[in-house]
Amino acid sequence: MDYLFLVVGIALLYFGGESLVRGAVRLARSLGVSPLVIGLTIVAFGTSSPELFANLAAVLGGTPELAFGNILGSNVANIGLILGISAVITPIVVRSVVVRREVPVMLLASFALVPVFLGGVMGRFEGAVFVALLATYLWRLFRGGERPAVEAEFAVEYGDQGRGRADVTSWLLVVAGLGLLAGGARLLVLGATAIARSWGVPELVIGLTVVAVGTSLPELVTSVVAARKGEPDIALGNVVGSNVFNVLGILGISALVRPLPLPADGGWRDIAVMLGFSVVLLPMLVSGLRLARFEGALLLAGYLGYMTWLFVGGGGATALG
Repeated sequence: MDYLFLVVGIALLYFGGESLVRGAVRLARSLGVSPLVIGLTIVAFGTSSPELFANLAAVLGGTPELAFGNILGSNVANIGLILGISAVITPIVVRSVVVRREVPVMLLASFALVPVFLGGVMGRFEGAVFVALLATYLWRLFRGGERPAVEAEFAVEYGDQGRGRADVTSWLLVVAGLGLLAGGARLLVLGATAIARSWGVPELVIGLTVVAVGTSLPELVTSVVAARKGEPDIALGNVVGSNVFNVLGILGISALVRPLPLPADGGWRDIAVMLGFSVVLLPMLVSGLRLARFEGALLLAGYLGYMTWLFVGGGGATALG
């Protein structure tokens, strides 16, 4: 039953996120909202909504280690698994502005977790700071020159859907999406927590692996489809934006709802892995402004090695000291 909860929870999160985004996009377009605004807000929130709802369920359910594991593991999966697979499918050629401005923002957001972890708890003040930083980042995107790139990404993903008047279907998609997300998050956390206890594996490790990959499915699908369509810039932008949103938005909102005590061992092993993947990505992209198939294969191998270490190499058994 625990495994059924896990699988059904992941499926509900995936379809709930898709339903919410598509309904919200149709409503926004019918109200005359520009693709730039939709791309930077609704779509960004929608692809990360599984992580958000899973984190809120974990926080309210008294399993904050699952919440931290979900975010750290999702960010590692975004780079190692998603970018790795995307680059293996087709090399990712990058515009210099992405490397110069957006990847460093992702690095800064990731390193912002270090002083939080040093403090031993992520309180409401830190959560408010993170949310304010996210708002500043979005404002900078609105004011900057990213309109063509964002609107191109929106066009590839959603086309002309939603033009005209909002209908009942749009509202039903939004309501159904929210309901599926809430139910899926609850089932996912219940199943993951029960499996962790039955395996004798810390909840942090389940969050880093099963929950993180499950909640990253929207990013995985979006990036792989973009790579197959010959739009590799979208794959990179999707990962970079998701990683920024995960740290600043999801952890920030989670801490505002309820202060988050850090994992018993401080979680330094896993934050170091997340920072390592983020740092390694920059020189790969700077070298010729492209992520080659070989480099994608290295990222994917590194991710698979990390997963193996967690479960086989004793990482899971010592994760909480």
